[in-house]
Amino acid sequence: MNRDNSSTLDTEELALQVYQRQEHGISRKDISENALKVLYRLNKAGFDAYLVGGGVRDLLLDKQPKDFDIATNATPEEIKHLFRNCRLIGRRFRLAHILFGRDVIEVATFRGHHADGTPNLSDKKQVAAQNQEGMLLRDNVYGTIEEDAERRDFTINALYYSIKDFTVSDFVNGVEDLDNRIIRLIGDPETRYREDPVRMLRAIRFAAKLDMGIEEKTAAPIVKLSTLLQDIPAARLFEESLKLLQSGNGLATYKLLREYNLFQQLFPLLSEHFTEDQNSQTEQMIEHILSATDKRLAEDKRVNPAFMFAAMLWYPMVTRAEEIAFASGLSYYDAFMVASNDILDEQVKTIAIPRRFTTTVRDIWQQQMRFSRRTGKRAFKMMEHPKFRAAFDFLEMRGQFEGDDIAELAHWWDQFQRGDRNQRNKMVLQINEGDKSGSNRRRRRPQRRKKPQAKSS
Repeated sequence: MNRDNSSTLDTEELALQVYQRQEHGISRKDISENALKVLYRLNKAGFDAYLVGGGVRDLLLDKQPKDFDIATNATPEEIKHLFRNCRLIGRRFRLAHILFGRDVIEVATFRGHHADGTPNLSDKKQVAAQNQEGMLLRDNVYGTIEEDAERRDFTINALYYSIKDFTVSDFVNGVEDLDNRIIRLIGDPETRYREDPVRMLRAIRFAAKLDMGIEEKTAAPIVKLSTLLQDIPAARLFEESLKLLQSGNGLATYKLLREYNLFQQLFPLLSEHFTEDQNSQTEQMIEHILSATDKRLAEDKRVNPAFMFAAMLWYPMVTRAEEIAFASGLSYYDAFMVASNDILDEQVKTIAIPRRFTTTVRDIWQQQMRFSRRTGKRAFKMMEHPKFRAAFDFLEMRGQFEGDDIAELAHWWDQFQRGDRNQRNKMVLQINEGDKSGSNRRRRRPQRRKKPQAKSS
């Protein structure tokens, strides 16, 4: 079936396309053993069950999926009855999680349409509910596989793989969009975004992750509707922010988010420091930390969200500290501490960064104030701090943006760490002597002696 790539997907015009085993590249050996167990048991119990969503998409793109999700006509309660290792989660979307140690297979019942879908009759409270903006508050309306396909967000995520006959079922021309590398929403874009504004973030994430273009009508409402993200719980946006910025395509994702006015909703504090040429210190730091994060992930190295947030919010925090010091007369150190709390308190209103991360952010920031204090035993005590390494890496990074003084300080600490005990003692001794000579230079000059007065005769 041919259609213009700029057209809105009209599900009434589409027909089911079934791709046989020889027409696609999916093999059971590429599917996790635990996902296969769940599929086989559901089938054996008489239920329809399919591998669906990103797992099928990635397998068709010759990528290794991170997760394997399953869709079935079994209700959550029927799934729980089949699997002792099952727990039911969610109120807005009722889901079953089948637990195999740390591996979790998510199983969802086919979704139906709001108007005529059939809710789970064993729980009359499980029906669709929306707020005045059209956002879905509860959505446990069950239906058929065809309805489920139409209810999914993007065409490339609405593909179903069956282990009964090894076919891929496509109700929305998802395979064609996959071949043409297009992100396209199913249904009317504005309506779908209003149902769940996070879909706007997902469109950006998939476009960056899969190196695909966003179909014109799918992209068109995003800027206008971007402020709907302000209605999303901050805890959910924290999880989404990690998927966006710490999945290996953070820099490309950030640039797309800015283009569509979405990053500004997630980080309003940062948007105050944005410039037309995108070259402020804040913008340089954001691009640097996201590029470095992408590189670490490509090398299979660990990344800490706290370090990313500390870097992104650093210059807004420093600016706030300077403003507080000027306006209140506080010392810069005290103003710095107040600003640290203020900036984090404001940011968590939008993205609920957990306390374990905000504590680390504060530690990294506060250590920056202490790196210049190297006399006596201070340098040795600094290295005993549990967040010293992260704080030093941060100092070294600042050296790329803040001039020679910070770069030289970072170099001193790099040499200090590498040295043995004797070398470290010598380095501190030089600092002590330099401090003493500076103190001598600053001593008050002695007063000149007054000339003795002539004695009167």
